[in-house]
Amino acid sequence: MRYFAGWADKVCGKTIPVDGDNFCYTRREPVGVCGAIIPWNFPLGMFAWKVAPALCCGNAIILKPAEQTPLTAIYLGSLFKEAGFPPGVVNIIPGYGPTAGAAIAEHMDIDKVAFTGSTEVRYSSHPYTW
Repeated sequence: MRYFAGWADKVCGKTIPVDGDNFCYTRREPVGVCGAIIPWNFPLGMFAWKVAPALCCGNAIILKPAEQTPLTAIYLGSLFKEAGFPPGVVNIIPGYGPTAGAAIAEHMDIDKVAFTGSTEVRYSSHPYTW
């Protein structure tokens, strides 16, 4: 978590020196809405590995925990609410892969999707999105 927290002040652009009267720079911006689909094993760690970098880089996140272990993510989501995070920044969507997972993977307003799990589950749950 400390590692990801360090990203918050490092996501910035750079000015690149060039010859002549030109001005060259890079600009880094948040991606927007990130979707995350995590497996059943190690639910607390997986939650942290998906949510922390997204938030530290200025993104909102929609996370679907495995259907076998949704309570960890639901509880952690309640802690974000209790801590005063604005509504819609951290979203927990429990459900089955072919329905909730596919909805995250296929939704056009989700800008980036992170999936951790087996190749077999990936193709069976989301055959048209990969």
